[in-house]
Amino acid sequence: MYEQIFEALKERILHHKYKVGDRVPSEKELCDEFGVSRITSKKALEMLAAEQLIIRQPGRGSFVADGSGEPVQKIVPQPAGRGRKNKLLIGLVITTFSDMYGTELIYGMEEASRERDSFLVIRRSFGIPEQEDRMIQELLELGVDGLIIFPVQGEFFSAEILKLVIEKFPFVLIDRYLKGIPASSVITDNIKAAREGTEHLLSLGHRNIAFLTQPPANTTAIEERIEGILEVYAEAGIPASRELWYESLLSSLPNVFDPQARRRDVDHLVEHLKSHPEITALFAAEYHIAMLAVEAAEQLKLRIPEDLSLICFDSSESVEHCEITHMRQDQFQMGKKAFEMVVDMQKGETAVQRIQLPASLVTGNSTETVRK
Repeated sequence: MYEQIFEALKERILHHKYKVGDRVPSEKELCDEFGVSRITSKKALEMLAAEQLIIRQPGRGSFVADGSGEPVQKIVPQPAGRGRKNKLLIGLVITTFSDMYGTELIYGMEEASRERDSFLVIRRSFGIPEQEDRMIQELLELGVDGLIIFPVQGEFFSAEILKLVIEKFPFVLIDRYLKGIPASSVITDNIKAAREGTEHLLSLGHRNIAFLTQPPANTTAIEERIEGILEVYAEAGIPASRELWYESLLSSLPNVFDPQARRRDVDHLVEHLKSHPEITALFAAEYHIAMLAVEAAEQLKLRIPEDLSLICFDSSESVEHCEITHMRQDQFQMGKKAFEMVVDMQKGETAVQRIQLPASLVTGNSTETVRK
């Protein structure tokens, strides 16, 4: 639906129904016109802004951009440095970002761009494969000298990423890697991080631990976290009860815009916890999923950490005021290292490599010794 709204508004702009400077319908007006949710209409407007067809001004609305009412003309690729006084331009394609995950990545890249006297251009794919391909194409047409890509979760490799490999264009994958693809990447040591989180729960006496995640297939970060958890159980001689796990949560995926998805995930977790009262601890693949677990526990009147201990990856909370025990990834260094790598690759100074950075356990108030 958001794509249909995007195409409808784009056509109105191209046919001058909305002229330069005109305000386009608001999120609420689009909800009423197309019978969709606010999230769907917001997504359509974000896509128009990404295409540079509109300018969004907080508190005022969205307005048609470009003097002719046509899309901004694509810039012809230029040799590196032309018109930029030999300063490199690096493009970032990321699914999305928030305080929970992603913002610190960008902070790290921005600092590295200043240290390397370069520039960073950001585009979001929203977890949509076609959008990812288009963003890569447009950044290449803009004339970027290198790319950093947070790849979309999916069953197949991106055609545009494969082209980058074939053409030996300098790029670095971040947060995850693509199996079988000879591309540089900067990731967290997810196996070690998952091991440390699991060992923390086992040290508190927990044995019936449920891992909560989105579908892990073809997402190396999740697959490696599962591997780390299973390794710890095997070494401790404790059976890993996978039936206690829930691996079908969808609302945290960046390409899910259904406002009811969160409610469905919470309902599923409520039923899962009812079906497995033996669960004493939850290990969430990310902070958003941990918040779903908190809501489900509240509905069942289960207390955290008295009845359920909870640990997750990442958090929007500061270390000093941490409530949720979590594995904190070093996002800043991941972003900084990725930018430095792609600059070095552009200069021919770095071969394909995979960098793994450690995560650190931050103990909050959500875990305690299991009660008999």
